[in-house]
Amino acid sequence: MAYCEEKTGFVLNENSKKILRDALRVLGKKHLAFIAHANSYPSNDGKNSGFGTSNSAAAKRLIDFVSGLFTDLQLGPAGKTKSIDASPYTGTIFSNNPLFIDLEQLVSDDWCNLLSYETYQNVVNNNPNKDKAKTAYSYIFEAQKKALREAFENFKAKQPKAMVTGFSEFKEKNKFWLEKDSLYEALSIEHNNDYWPMWNSDMDKRLFNPKNEQEKIDFQFRINELRTKYSDEIEFYSFCQYIIFVQNEAAKSYALSKGLKMIADRQVAFSDRDTWAYQSMFLDGWCLGCPPDYFSEDGQAWGFPVMDPEKLFNPDGSLGEAGKLMKALYVKMFTENPGGVRIDHMVGLIDPWVYKAGHKPKIEEGAGRLYSSPEHPILSRYAIARMENINDEVEADKEERIVNLDDEQVTKYGRFVEKIVIGAAKEVGLNKDAIVCEDLGTLTGPVVAVMKKYELLGMKLTQFVVPEKPEHPYRCANITPHSWAMVGTHDNEPISMWANAQINTHEGYLHAKNLSEDLFKELSEQDRETIAVELTKNSDFLFETKLVELFACPAENIQLFFTDFFGIYDVYNRPGTSGDGNWSLRIPNNFEEVYQHNLKEGRAINLPKILKLAILARGKEFAEKHKDTIAQLDSIA
Repeated sequence: MAYCEEKTGFVLNENSKKILRDALRVLGKKHLAFIAHANSYPSNDGKNSGFGTSNSAAAKRLIDFVSGLFTDLQLGPAGKTKSIDASPYTGTIFSNNPLFIDLEQLVSDDWCNLLSYETYQNVVNNNPNKDKAKTAYSYIFEAQKKALREAFENFKAKQPKAMVTGFSEFKEKNKFWLEKDSLYEALSIEHNNDYWPMWNSDMDKRLFNPKNEQEKIDFQFRINELRTKYSDEIEFYSFCQYIIFVQNEAAKSYALSKGLKMIADRQVAFSDRDTWAYQSMFLDGWCLGCPPDYFSEDGQAWGFPVMDPEKLFNPDGSLGEAGKLMKALYVKMFTENPGGVRIDHMVGLIDPWVYKAGHKPKIEEGAGRLYSSPEHPILSRYAIARMENINDEVEADKEERIVNLDDEQVTKYGRFVEKIVIGAAKEVGLNKDAIVCEDLGTLTGPVVAVMKKYELLGMKLTQFVVPEKPEHPYRCANITPHSWAMVGTHDNEPISMWANAQINTHEGYLHAKNLSEDLFKELSEQDRETIAVELTKNSDFLFETKLVELFACPAENIQLFFTDFFGIYDVYNRPGTSGDGNWSLRIPNNFEEVYQHNLKEGRAINLPKILKLAILARGKEFAEKHKDTIAQLDSIA
């Protein structure tokens, strides 16, 4: 029996896209999302400044390429990052990242030639990775700032009327967050350090967290003083935010014109800038993290601040000052991204694990679940679970500890979701299906109950199925229709790399057995065993079959990470690592050629073949009913 010997002549064009869309509908797929953080977008040849952006001319080429097939573009967090940390998951919550500004546009008449061609060309020519599909984070962080400073100086000198008006309107509309974020920039200059805990002034550290009326007066005087002293820097920061807003809106409009909606990504973290600006709304002395598990015996001490429950909601259940701030954030995100918002670490909104600052996130050092610790000497004041909800045989850090919640308790666990996230979506005309919940990994009882009550779309990661558990939720046969399914996210190796690692292993054989049972159920037991054995030896066949599983599963929504789609054998993010090598992988400039080449080599996703096999995996009766679709797929393979 031979497997995967075919090499494709498939070409992704308007005709083939229509046939593929029809096949996706036959398989019950409502959404197909293309995952690529904006920094991973390609450049055009001779235009590589060192960082990707969804606002560039090359981004339009990519959008043209995937439109008509994909329905959504899943982006990463868009916040401003620090010079020493490229991770988008520690960026600001309101301010956008100036690195996403397309410098080439600023050279054009549309932007009143705010940037000289010479400066732009120097940025491109000096990019150390100009001929690589990698970002040059440290380089572009400084080079972009200098180029934008030149554009700002020219803006002040030229004072283009329409732009001045637009800038003023932008500042007024967004002043509730922009004034604080830009003031942080001024204080970073004042103290020669952009990490506020290192500032040598207690007043500056607590500028928006006064303890009494006199401090309010003194702190306001200091704020006014800084605004005068650093007016130019504050205006420059605001100007960069204005540029990225205008460019983002244009990119969103272009994508929509091609039938693609952008999905934002809300990280669980708050940046240093946000922590400083809103510290009065955080729970003093507590941080968000993860309890000890198989991967970390001490747990994960993220150090992220935790919203104070008493600031999120008032005693009567209405939104407190922190709740209003969070709703404003989600309204902004849903408004700017009509495809919706992916919420990273959903458990952090519903049932967060918190620990004392300066300690490890372990039970014996005082850690616990914020809303699920009625026995805790401190956290009990925030508990929604009662003592009778605790399974005494299960430790506090285990998922099965909280049981038998009543509907009132589930509603309290879900009030952030209902009143802030769903409320924000409704405010801009979207429904709860615009909320994509990253619920991979930890699923405590309260999280499961809230997800079920509000019918939220969770994620099913087939690469992470536990093969020895027949009822595992990521296994094809168990995946629910009302969910998003994927073979991997930005934190995973490409599925081809995963497949190679499974060959000739016991774990690989267990995966193979499940796949043969789920996808070839109408064959005899002997034939299924033959297929399982082949899957353990042939990584190409295993790679292909995992993709067939993805499209054959009942999930109505599918996501594909760009490395899997294009067949790029490299890793975007290795969790727990840092440096310029991480978060740096980009889509090659010649992605059309790369896709075609990798298709012929059997590395990129051969969608006609995969979808045909997914239809066949649904059984003979289903395949017979849709034989015309199979014939159409054969015609373009």
